Amino acid sequence: MLALLKRGKKPAPPAPETTTAPAIDAKEIANTFGRHAAVLGREAAEVRGVIDDTTKVANGQAEALRSLGKQLHDVVEGQGKVDHESQQGLTATRGARDAVQALGTEVAAIVDSLREVAGAAGQITQIALQTRLVAFNASVEAKRAGDAGRGFGVVADAVKDLAAKVETSSKEIMGTVGTLEARIDVLARETMVRDSAAEQGAVHQALARVEGAVGRIVEATAQGRTLCTRLDQSMQGIEQTMQKSAKALESALGRTETFLKISEQMLEAVAECGIETADTPYIQAAQAAAAQISKLLEDAVRTGTTSVADLFDERYVPVTGSSPAQHMTRFVALADRLFPQVQEKMLTMSDKVVFCIAADRNGYIACHNQRYNNPQRPGDTVWNTANCRNRRIFNDRTGLASGRNQRPFLVQTYRRDMGGGEFIVMKEVAAPIRVGDRHWGGVRLAYKF
Repeated sequence: MLALLKRGKKPAPPAPETTTAPAIDAKEIANTFGRHAAVLGREAAEVRGVIDDTTKVANGQAEALRSLGKQLHDVVEGQGKVDHESQQGLTATRGARDAVQALGTEVAAIVDSLREVAGAAGQITQIALQTRLVAFNASVEAKRAGDAGRGFGVVADAVKDLAAKVETSSKEIMGTVGTLEARIDVLARETMVRDSAAEQGAVHQALARVEGAVGRIVEATAQGRTLCTRLDQSMQGIEQTMQKSAKALESALGRTETFLKISEQMLEAVAECGIETADTPYIQAAQAAAAQISKLLEDAVRTGTTSVADLFDERYVPVTGSSPAQHMTRFVALADRLFPQVQEKMLTMSDKVVFCIAADRNGYIACHNQRYNNPQRPGDTVWNTANCRNRRIFNDRTGLASGRNQRPFLVQTYRRDMGGGEFIVMKEVAAPIRVGDRHWGGVRLAYKF
């Protein structure tokens, strides 16, 4: 270049640098996209499951709160009745106290009357005594008169005896009146009203205690009624808040459904683009299993082993005493004979496979995998839920979508209830089962992440 400059020539411009764009690895992008979609689906399924559980708990609490509120309302009404009865009792006690006071006045009058009777009996005694003296004197004079006074003497003796009897009777009357006066005087002292509370009789003191106790009951019931009324109002506020929370949870549950559908659509879009992903083997396996079961059912109809009417039977007859509820249909025996050869084989393709089952379009599982085809244990619902999954209708979101899907395949993500509070998040591929030109249901192939 220095030589060219010395000759006066300009150096040729440098050749432009060429850049080569890196090759786009569509498969890697699809796999990355699929992984992100799977993560999104898994998290959405987890969130949906938690929100669903929380919603059920909130609804249960709201129902319990409504029941408690009704009971509290009944308590408030009961408190009102108690308050009314207590007021009646207080009024009755005051009436009894007034009646006793009136009785005390009457008793005092009776005491005065008895004293008058005692005074009259004393006068009668004095008269009888004087009569006896007169009769005695007359008897003495009659004896002095001899035969002439004999008749008069007889009369005088009779008068003397009668006067003695009157004296004895009047003394008995005085004794009885004295005893009665003493007793009534005690009653009078107990029932009379005094100026000082300390001087009141036992009856008035007892009535005062009763009146005070009833008064305290009235006060306590009034306070209880006020407290229950406030608590009832608070419970109503809590119930309204819980109802709002339940609605908010239901709204959130609906939004998680949107997230879940988006993730599933993303997984399906990746699978449909023709690039093999982690879900491809399971999609192909589900489609192959659906084709095999379709052929088995078609052959059964063709050979007369079953009829189309029996194969599409939707009259699910409940199994008495089953918990969870099991049902029977006319194609159960056929499913038990044909399905295991396909379903059990799918379990061996990977240790990630959880189950492979054929469901009709209503989510009914006639025959599950053999490890879940156990007879139910009476009364053990938790064990039955986890181990007896045949003859059952799974008409939840996933079950119905898989049974009614008629596209080449359907990918779903959900949280499965294993019973006893155990849940696992998994993906499921569904492929339609057809018998001739009719859609019978679908194969459900579920596998772990």
